[in-house]
Amino acid sequence: MRALVTGAAGMLGSDLVPALESRGHEVVALARRDLDITDGRAVASVLAEHRPGVVINCAAWTNVDEAEAHEAEATRLNDGAAALLAGAAHGAGAKFVFISTDYVFNGNRRVPYLESDPTNPLGAYGRSKLGGETSAAIANPSTFIVRSSWLFGRHGKNFVETMLGLADTEPEVLVVSDQVGCPTYTVHLAAALAELVERDSYGIHHIAGGDECSWFEFAQEIFDQSGSETRVMAATTEMLARPAPRPAYSVLRSERRDAIALPPWREGLAEYLAERHAVAP
Repeated sequence: MRALVTGAAGMLGSDLVPALESRGHEVVALARRDLDITDGRAVASVLAEHRPGVVINCAAWTNVDEAEAHEAEATRLNDGAAALLAGAAHGAGAKFVFISTDYVFNGNRRVPYLESDPTNPLGAYGRSKLGGETSAAIANPSTFIVRSSWLFGRHGKNFVETMLGLADTEPEVLVVSDQVGCPTYTVHLAAALAELVERDSYGIHHIAGGDECSWFEFAQEIFDQSGSETRVMAATTEMLARPAPRPAYSVLRSERRDAIALPPWREGLAEYLAERHAVAP
C-alpha cells in the first residue's frame, strides 16, 4: 500500500517512515517544507498526484503551553488541517490516521481511560486535538483516531533529552510527581501504526506505552538507566506553575478486542538510550 505521511521529519514521522517501509509499504514522506497542510488546494493537489491508500497525519501543533496563548493557531493546525487532509483522503479513496492525545481527558480519576470514556479537555491543546478527532471522523469514515501520550524519540525535543541535558550541569532536578501517564517510545508507536493501517478497524484506538508512572518516576528511571548521579526532587504541578493545565492522571488503556499493545515504557526507554548511545559521536 502507498502511505502518505505528513510531518515526516518530526519525532514520530521520522520513525514511522522506516516502520512502514519495513512492512513493505511504499511511502511518500512529506515534511513541513513539502506541504502546508492548512492549504486545501495544496493538499488536494498532492493527494491527486500520489493517490495513496492511506494518509497518516503526523504534523501537529504540539506545544501545550503556547497553545494557551495561541488557541486559534493550534486549532487551525490540529483541527482545521486535519479536516482538510481527512476529506482529501476520502476523496482519493484513502484511509486516514489522526494522531491524538491523552490531553482530551481531564484526569479527574484514578483508573485508566478507555476509548469509550467521556472526553473533557482542560486546555487549548486538548480542545484542538479533540476538535481534530471529530472533524477527521466526519470528513472521512475510514479514519483511525490514535490517542497516545508522553512521546519520546530520537528525532525531536522530548523529556528524556531534557533530563539528560540537565544531568550534564545540575546535581539535582525538580520534577512534578502529581501527573501520571504512559511514556511512549515513538519507535514502538510507529510500529503499531504501520500494523494498524493494514486493518479496517476504524474509530478510536488507545495506543501508549505499557504500565504507568509519574514524571518524577520517569526522571528517576532515566537517570538510573543512564548511570547518572543526578538527584530527582519531587514537586507539585502548582509549584511549577506552567501556563497550560495538565490532567493529573491520563493513563490510556484499550478496551478493543483488536488492541495493539506496546511494550512497557521502561523497555522503550532502554531501547531509546541504546539507540542514543549507538549514534553518539
